[in-house]
Amino acid sequence: MLSRLGELATPEETAALGENELASVPLEPHNSCMPEPHLDAAASGPLFNWTQAIYGLHAFSLLTGILGAATVIGAFLTGWPSLVAVVLNYVKRSDVRGTWLESHFRWQIRTFWFGLLWVTLCLLFVIVTFGIGLLVAWLPLVIVSMWFIYRIVRGWLALRERRPMYGG
Repeated sequence: MLSRLGELATPEETAALGENELASVPLEPHNSCMPEPHLDAAASGPLFNWTQAIYGLHAFSLLTGILGAATVIGAFLTGWPSLVAVVLNYVKRSDVRGTWLESHFRWQIRTFWFGLLWVTLCLLFVIVTFGIGLLVAWLPLVIVSMWFIYRIVRGWLALRERRPMYGG
């Protein structure tokens, strides 16, 4: 019988239960592609701290864009904290391979490169339309700014809860 009502069952407790009792036991969701975060050595080690620092660098760039004279897009794509963060993502990428932190590195790298792609497309649109496109291009640029903020906040919150970004 479960010793902790309302808590997750251990494998031993689950094995001891009958089929009818087993149906009422709350089970923890498990992603077979990633090791369970609380069992992974990376959950509290130096790689976790690196990932925290990288989110911090991205967040610092976003705050610079929000509070300063720069734009969120400009601060995120050209500010030194985000550029350092992306370089660190690539340098430490092999260290996190196979851990749940790998999904955070992929999330951060994709945020940077897809953001750069969308901003480049907006700028090309403005150039092709001889500047007239600026009347329309501001809207997608605002959306990309909000998307940057969303991605960094969502990723950092998932990291603090020790959850992978995909399928967790």
